Amino acid sequence: MRRVVITGCGIVSSLGMSAQAAFERLRTPRNCVRRSEELAGYRGLQTCLWAPSGYERPVRYTRKVIRTMSPVSEMALFAAEQALAQAGLEDDPVLRGGRTGVAYGSCSGGVEANADFLSVLIDREVKNVTSGTYIKMMPQTCAVNLSVHFGTTGRLVPTGTACTSGSLAVGASYEIIRGGVQDVMIAGGAEEFSVTQVAVFDTLFATSHRNDAAGETPRAFDRKRDGLVIGDGAATLILEEREHALARGARPLAEVVGFGTNTDGRHVTQPNAETMATALKLSLADAGLAPADIGYVNAHGTATDLGDVAECAAMAAAFGGVRPPVSTVKSYTGHTLGACGAIEAVMTVWMMNNGWFAPNLNLDEPDPRCGDHDFITGGGRAFETEFAMSDNFAFGGVNTSLIFRRA
Repeated sequence: MRRVVITGCGIVSSLGMSAQAAFERLRTPRNCVRRSEELAGYRGLQTCLWAPSGYERPVRYTRKVIRTMSPVSEMALFAAEQALAQAGLEDDPVLRGGRTGVAYGSCSGGVEANADFLSVLIDREVKNVTSGTYIKMMPQTCAVNLSVHFGTTGRLVPTGTACTSGSLAVGASYEIIRGGVQDVMIAGGAEEFSVTQVAVFDTLFATSHRNDAAGETPRAFDRKRDGLVIGDGAATLILEEREHALARGARPLAEVVGFGTNTDGRHVTQPNAETMATALKLSLADAGLAPADIGYVNAHGTATDLGDVAECAAMAAAFGGVRPPVSTVKSYTGHTLGACGAIEAVMTVWMMNNGWFAPNLNLDEPDPRCGDHDFITGGGRAFETEFAMSDNFAFGGVNTSLIFRRA
């Protein structure tokens, strides 16, 4: 089995427009949630909170560049450019030589492109549909657009698995490189903001209604939590076979050493703590590590009633009596859906390499149903660890767990 390292990272998020900027923003114990007057204008919507990335299209993205891209693909590209630049692979022949692949996902494609096709059904008239509309809409839009833009000709893995889209892309890339299929993978996840996504969770009574107290929510693991807040963004990681990276003088940011994934096989929206715990155990077994080796866990931490309790039960089952420090980046960014697994993987690596870990914001009184875990609170916590875990869980019962080794 070949070793797999991360040589580049890029981010588009409410925390910042680069991995370093986002990490520095974590040191400010204030979240990125705010009230949206646009959402407040929708009848029947109970929440009007969001955590926008603030992405603005660069001038260099001409009409030709983005003709098949919706905002979700644009953000993926923006993050991928950062990651490739950091890895020193912008113009490397390996991109086009068949040894580089792309694994990338989102919950859905471009929302406006979907609306253009829907108008055909409603108005019984073909309008606003161009040769690029379907490419913007399709669920593999990020993966395909990145492959075409950078000219990759290797493996293509679209990971449209809801809130594990980004983490599954990273895990799949790790396995692909480890198995010798590719030398380099462009991996990640992205999500563009849409009121339709907010409506989905609002209908399920899973959104926070603290509309006049945005800074006080989400409240993951807190007894008074009342739901999640939707955000948007993207993150891209460059994964590379270790010897390939070292031979060209690249500096690894971290090593991917473990990956576990499975499905609940029981319900599409209700989490299953038993199978979630199995995913964590699979990751530990893949890394050849004991629970005591893990020095930090970045939790999924959606701040939903069932989700938080099930995740905490899964951690307790996987770690036994070991209590690694736990926090969730979502307490800052809200839930970025298809992007969250990739964003949180990048932030986990940055926190581990800097020896400082962000707190769970708004965690004032842990819910007794969440069990006895070492939740980081206050102004964060400084410590050193060699290994960190990042977990994500999705509708459809898709569970993922990644383990990283400090560079």
